[in-house]
Order: sequence, then C-alpha cells, then structure tokens
Amino acid sequence: MMLPRRKFARIIAFAALLTALAFAADSLLQAQQPAVAEKQGSVGGAAAAGTTNAEFAAAADEVLHQMSEITGLKLLTPLKKSLRSREQIRAYVINEMKEDKDEAERYAGQRSAEAFGLLPKGFDLDNFMIDLLTEQIAGLYDPKTHEFYVADWIPVSDQKMVMAHELTHALQDQHFKIDNWVKAARPNDDAELARESVLEGSAMAAMVDYLLQGTGRSLQDLPDIDPSMLVGDMESTPMLKKAPPFLRDALVFPYLDGLNFSAAIVRPKGWGALAGVFAKPPISTQQIMHPAKYFSFRVPPKADLPSLDKDLGSDWVRLEDNLMGEFGWKEVLKQFVGEDRAIPLAAAWSSDRYILFEQKKTKKLVLIARLDLANEAETSRFFTVYSEALAKKYDKRTNEKREEDFLTFETPDGGVFFKCLQMSCVSLEGADRALFDKLNSGLHWDTAAPTKSTDRTTTQRRHESGSRSPAVASASH
Repeated sequence: MMLPRRKFARIIAFAALLTALAFAADSLLQAQQPAVAEKQGSVGGAAAAGTTNAEFAAAADEVLHQMSEITGLKLLTPLKKSLRSREQIRAYVINEMKEDKDEAERYAGQRSAEAFGLLPKGFDLDNFMIDLLTEQIAGLYDPKTHEFYVADWIPVSDQKMVMAHELTHALQDQHFKIDNWVKAARPNDDAELARESVLEGSAMAAMVDYLLQGTGRSLQDLPDIDPSMLVGDMESTPMLKKAPPFLRDALVFPYLDGLNFSAAIVRPKGWGALAGVFAKPPISTQQIMHPAKYFSFRVPPKADLPSLDKDLGSDWVRLEDNLMGEFGWKEVLKQFVGEDRAIPLAAAWSSDRYILFEQKKTKKLVLIARLDLANEAETSRFFTVYSEALAKKYDKRTNEKREEDFLTFETPDGGVFFKCLQMSCVSLEGADRALFDKLNSGLHWDTAAPTKSTDRTTTQRRHESGSRSPAVASASH
C-alpha cells in the first residue's frame, strides 16, 4: 500500500539494517567471534580506501559462487557487475521511482497514507524517499538490466555481506523472473508486499548463512528475530531517524518479517523448499507474519464495498481501491493506540478493502474502509479500540453520538461514521449522513445505523488537542 516500494524493497540493502542483523545473529548464536567478525566488516562505515574494478569483480565472483552453494541456485548466465558513485545511485533511485509508479499513482498512494493518518498532511514523500534511499543504499541488483551494482565509496571488505544479499536476488531472478513474479500480485498491494517479503526475507536468510560460514552454525540454529532488537541501530542514520514510523516500518517489514517467514520455510527441509514458495506464493502479509497460516493456505474472502461514485458526483475522482492487509491495519492501530494493543487486534484480520475519493477542486478526501474479522468477539473488540483511535485521529469534533455498534461525529473535514455488524466493520470519513446511509444500504446490512440518540449519546463542544469525550473514554481499555 501507498509507497514507491515495489522495486525499492528489492534493490536496496539498508547498511544500518545489515550491520544490526550481523550483531544480532552473533549475539543470538554466540558464534565464534573471529569467524563472524571477519565476514561482518563494518557495513555502511566510511570507506578506508577506494575499490578497483578488478577487486570488486573478484570479490563478487567469489561471493556469487558461495551464494549459489548456499541456496542451491545455479548461475545460468553470466552476471553484469559494476561500481557506482553516490550521484549515479541517486539518479538511479529517481529514475526507478518514476518507472515503478507514475506521478498519479504516487500521488494516490501518498493521499491514502494521509487519509489513514499514517503520514502527515503535505509530507514530501518523493523527495524524502530519494534522500533516504541514497543514504541507505550500499548495493543493489536491477532485475530489469540483470546487473549488480555496489557503491564505490565502501571498501570491498565491508561489502561482501551486501553482495551476499543482492547476489541472492540475482540468482533468484535467473530461476524465477522475480520482477514478473512480483507484478503478478497486482493490483492487490497486500499480496504484492507479501511477495516482496519472500524476496527480501530469503535474501536476508541467505546472507545469515553466508555470515555464519565457518562457525558450525546456520540459519536453522537462529531463533526468530524480534524487529525491535534492530530498530535502535537503524535509527542511528539521519534520514531513517527522521522517517515517520509507518514509513520506516513499511520499508523494513519485507526484510525482518520476511526473514522469519523464510526461516520457517527453510528450516524443516532446507533451501530447496523455497522453490515451492515461488510456485505457490503467499497471498497476504498475514501469511508472512504468521507462517503457519501460509502452510494452511486460507484464501481470504472478498470484502465487498458498494460503488458510491455516482452518489458522490462527477466532481469526485476515485484515487485508490485496494487492500491494507494485517500489516496495514496493524500500522493504523499502532499509530493511535500503540503497538501492544495493535498487534493482537490486527491479527484477527480476515479480509479488507478501502476506497479513497478526492474532490477535484478542493482536494477534499472521502475514505471508505471495510475490515472483516475472525469472529464476532474480535469485531466487538475492534469497535471499542477503533472508536478510540478515531477519537484520537480527530481531536476536534462535535455532535458525537455512540451506540453499541455505531459511532458518528462531525469534524472540520466532514462527518465520520463507524459501524460494526457480526464479523464486519465499516468506516466512512469525510462525508455526510446521506452518503453513509447509501453505504449501509449497499452493504445490505439488516440493521440500519441508529437515527436517534440514546441516553449514552453525547454532544460535544470543540475539543482541545488530546482530549476525549466521556462516550469515547468509556469505550477504551
């Protein structure tokens, strides 16, 4: 969802992330320190000396051979390799951003993130991403040109771990055509992120096995890695430290959650089992976050939403129509109620869909979102928690009314409506009651939304930032 991420997730290797993972693997396994340190180097550190093309080519060939041995993927055709300057890498990032998604798609993605409250309004996402990736890229593999690049300002001795990661992509591309494989998930953004996580996670897993060569240990000895172990190290870099939490989480998710997923695939039967994942890819981030769900391979039911395009009128345009997935809903909940409460509630995800509309002249947004949950108990819990989240999202609200399964209030940007029934919840933000009634009718829900207040209904004056109404406060844990 929402990010110029498809190719970037595959071509970048976060220097800080790789360094942090190396130390985490060393600590978790208590491996032989000299053997690990020799391969580990200091990824992302200042270059002690320049690297010649001959040195680079020789090191890349050596690592490529080792990665072929580790993964069992043979090199089918010769691989192009080159060194790139920081300026060349920045130019590449800009070009790939434009080719991956056009300006309209990038705009729609950013507006969706703003509508869910995941990015600040007016956030300069394109330029921030360019600066962030230029800072973080240490090496990359381009599946379009079938070429492997390494940043020329970092010595070869520090680049071998990056090579291990990116050259795994090169081998995967020769066997599985990774660019087309990822595109096959479109237009489902959640499924696309799941496939990205297979690519990044398996390359991280291969890098771990490369790192641990000579120690007598391997990925099969490595326990699942808690991402929180590594976040502190990653935040030491200036641009990543400035990134909004959602942006950082979305960029790191394919690496860390993908690593734990790949480990669950590789541990029982070895690296040969990974070919089965390319043949039968995960279809949601939920399957990445909970590998057991991949093995059971439950197909999420389709979450329908009625078309409201005609009801809104010709001066409105549909910007996005997609899925958030468990990862996306975890991020939304985390933004407003904290990670501890977000993780278990998002895990009850069964299916979802959202549609974002924008008024052509005013740029006003209308967001419709549906989330289907595992059972009615989880639906009730989600209503309670998401009611609190909406109250925090809109601190300035009036005319608040709350029923057992229905919440509505007015904001300077329009009305907010939130209703749950059985195992589904639907929210409408930025519209009026007439449009919500159309939505409710289009869903064919037997129980209409309340039209009159009860003794638990409150009408509020304009809230100061951070305040909550008694009605919403009573719904919080």
